[in-house]
Amino acid sequence: MKEKIDLTNIPEHIAVIMDGNGRWAKKQGARRVFGHQSAIKAVREVTEGCGELGVKYLTLFAFSTENWNRPKLEVDALMQLLVKTIDKEISSLHENKVKLSVIGDLEAMPRNCQKSLKEAMSMTANNTGLNLILALNYSGKWDMLNAIKNISKKVAAGLIEEDAIDLDTITENLSTRNIPDPELLIRTSGEQRISNFMLWQLAYSELYFTETLWPDFRKHTLHEALYAYQNRERRFGMTSEQVSS
Repeated sequence: MKEKIDLTNIPEHIAVIMDGNGRWAKKQGARRVFGHQSAIKAVREVTEGCGELGVKYLTLFAFSTENWNRPKLEVDALMQLLVKTIDKEISSLHENKVKLSVIGDLEAMPRNCQKSLKEAMSMTANNTGLNLILALNYSGKWDMLNAIKNISKKVAAGLIEEDAIDLDTITENLSTRNIPDPELLIRTSGEQRISNFMLWQLAYSELYFTETLWPDFRKHTLHEALYAYQNRERRFGMTSEQVSS
């Protein structure tokens, strides 16, 4: 499948909703936490795969604002796993020139998570390779609400006229202000919804749904998604004839 991919038509930004860890663990007769632990290899695979193909931005939806509603034992285990994984993988990411960043309400995360993430972001801040973005304690509605609040404050302070607010104003006040919108969204596990993820940014993204559970995601799964993406016509409201010309 990799040989069929057109390297001149690689998305600049790929976003992934990593879904299916719990169901994967259940199939193994194990607890849900085991699924999360086993998903680390999938994260490595998609990160390496994107780096090899020249993708510039990879966003992984790792923990949503709604995920706090899960059982406390699972949430605590996820936070511990996050810290452990960041601490273990950061040297490899740095060596491969990967730049790590986070979108979401990081200040509401446990302090040890904040510490590990901030140290990792600081270490990789000047790297020039793949931009790896973790969406943590993130939701699309949260992002847009914050943008509205920021714009309102600027209007009140006289920094912007109300009549001057346009689509670019909203984009510039989102947490992704310095990140291009994803051309491709991949969701694993067979679910076909975007689950409050990048609601503004995904307006014209191509959506690719795979039955593969996230712990089983490998480079060949990424290649399949890219091949499907490259065989679609992206019209952005235009006709096929307009796109062709």
